[in-house]
Amino acid sequence: MHSQTPLKLHCLAIFIVLIVTGCQPSAGPPNNENPPGMAWIPGGSFDMGCVDPTRFPHGGPDPMNDARPIHLVHVDGFWMDEKEVTNAEFDEFVKATNYVTIAERTPSAEDFPGAPPEALVAGSIVFTPPMENVPLRDGTGGAHLRWWNYVPGANWRHPTGPDSSVEGHDDDPVVHIAFEDAEAYAEWANKRLPTEAEWEYAARGGLDSTFYPWGNDFRPEDQWMANTWQGRFPNENTAEDGFVGVAPTGTYPSNDYGLYDMSGNVWEWCADWYRPDTYLTQVKRSRDGIYNPKGPVDSHDPQEPGLPKRVQRGGSFLCTEQYCARYIIGTRGKGEISSGTNHIGFRCAKSP
Repeated sequence: MHSQTPLKLHCLAIFIVLIVTGCQPSAGPPNNENPPGMAWIPGGSFDMGCVDPTRFPHGGPDPMNDARPIHLVHVDGFWMDEKEVTNAEFDEFVKATNYVTIAERTPSAEDFPGAPPEALVAGSIVFTPPMENVPLRDGTGGAHLRWWNYVPGANWRHPTGPDSSVEGHDDDPVVHIAFEDAEAYAEWANKRLPTEAEWEYAARGGLDSTFYPWGNDFRPEDQWMANTWQGRFPNENTAEDGFVGVAPTGTYPSNDYGLYDMSGNVWEWCADWYRPDTYLTQVKRSRDGIYNPKGPVDSHDPQEPGLPKRVQRGGSFLCTEQYCARYIIGTRGKGEISSGTNHIGFRCAKSP
């Protein structure tokens, strides 16, 4: 037994070096092959989370307390969809399975006790900009209700209501996707949803501790790098980046892993339950680094206790430094699992 000790110490030393440098023995994908439309994300380590961005340009008004403490995380290699799942891809899934999204299902009286029958109509939540300037925050916590409306007939086929259509928008990201819908698609595609740690690691594209997938400059050389909001939120969108709503996937430059739209465009579901204290709990359990974290076993959001939520990442075309700066990749979003909106989509991951 004693003769094996030097070998064990040597292997341990190599392992520590790999973790510190963010590398792994084989950086390439198994058999040097990628599933179609997916990029190989080599395993490695990174500092997960975000500093308080409020003191930085384009950092917004939210200190992002749920994105700290920043902590060392290691993830194994995996594949990630290069782009957000598109309308055309989701349509293929629906045709193959006859799947009906949550937004297309008539709500039941059992799930919404006390609701009048006329209110139990299939639909989804749509961003509806007000005509005038409105306060972005108030004492009620419900300022956002001024620009979100439940629209009967809104769903992935009709993103802003029954009179809208995805015809001619095959390459746009599919929206109005609830968590259950995203999971169903991933299972059909023989994939899965990424963990929150995998998502952030992939979004960083090999860069560590930067604000964006491309670095720390929001607009390097005055180039728009992501689909976000310009103008006065929520009633004036000047669309300086070229789009008022969603942009076709892949419109903006990819990161160094070949992934597009990891900042802005549409929010993306992750597999993890949301809790604001997730990172603190993980750090308390292990101060030597965390390996392939799967998130907490349950959900809790103090702002809406009792509503189960999953993590969402990446921000959307509605994100702005005035209100929601979650185009910063170390920040976190959250969503009630049975709800979708016209700025929520997803992409998939796949294990070797």
